[in-house]
Amino acid sequence: MTQAKRIGIVGAGAIGLGTAALLHRNQHVPILWSPSGESTRIFETESLSVHGVFEAEFAPEIAGSAEELVQKSDALLLALPATGHKAVMDSLAPYIRDGQHILISSHASFGALYLTKRLAERGVAAPVTAWGTTIVSGRRTDSSVRVNTVRGQVDLCTVPETDSQAALELCQNLFGDRFTPRDGLLAITLSNLNPQNHLGIALCNITRMERGEDWSQGLNVTPKVGRLMEKLDLERLEIAKALGLNVKTIFEHFHKSFHVPVGPISEMNQEMHRHGYGGLGPNTADSRYVTEDVPYGLAVTAVLGRMVGKPAVLHEAGIEIFSAMYDRDFTQENAFLDDLNLSQHTLNDLQEAARTGLLPQASVTA
Repeated sequence: MTQAKRIGIVGAGAIGLGTAALLHRNQHVPILWSPSGESTRIFETESLSVHGVFEAEFAPEIAGSAEELVQKSDALLLALPATGHKAVMDSLAPYIRDGQHILISSHASFGALYLTKRLAERGVAAPVTAWGTTIVSGRRTDSSVRVNTVRGQVDLCTVPETDSQAALELCQNLFGDRFTPRDGLLAITLSNLNPQNHLGIALCNITRMERGEDWSQGLNVTPKVGRLMEKLDLERLEIAKALGLNVKTIFEHFHKSFHVPVGPISEMNQEMHRHGYGGLGPNTADSRYVTEDVPYGLAVTAVLGRMVGKPAVLHEAGIEIFSAMYDRDFTQENAFLDDLNLSQHTLNDLQEAARTGLLPQASVTA
């Protein structure tokens, strides 16, 4: 029997709670930490109730600080929006110890490079594993979480790559045999389809979001919305091809994640809706589909497209359209890209860092 692991989870939204529930079901011990403390306060008096693809009820352990979480955990897992990744990495980095594994669910904007840099400043070497998507999808309501799906496939890579096998074994121990190793952080970055998919969904359903409607996401991926999502996918695949990377297609993503037959993306989403797991679309314009996925997803794909000479014109247009709609410049809202200053590095620098976890000294001078 596999020894139970104590896994510190940063974030207590739908993904954090769903991941904690899956760990509990697999006989591991999740420990929750909410940076604000607000999201976990209810569990001081109530149990977590889990519904959906599996049922459970348990009282999760709660950490009161980043230091307590790190000290009590065998490994750490970040399960919160990318907009909060840098701040929590800054909170965790002073306490992470040599060899303590960190999982990022899901990885965005080369955050693994930022965290590895922060640890190196302390002389600490700890493997960082980046997932291309989350292990679950779902929705939280008060002290309950509905888990809509447990994904059949999650892409991952680890920096430094010398720790890849140990990282794969850890993930399999925690969550089962559902992980596909990819070739470095560039592949993982281009394996996260949420930003491009959410661009199509949010752009074409923005009035539903603004009006606060309850609407089926799967049902409203109509043929024209699906076709836009497929065209966005072609841009991402062209960039991956230019980098010599093998990444999954949008069709493989929906097939593996939601267990529907391969077909046009609209038809796959209609099938999800018919089976009751098409999910609900955002009921607010202040949604991660825009505020997280545009600066931390689309912007990164756009940067890579320009670096390899394959401009992602639909991605770029989406960034500009959302910036106009929201009256803010989403290209200026990615804290990782600002810190890593990729304009001062070559593509070779980035490819090397995608394996080692560390960017070399800037190769490009102004």
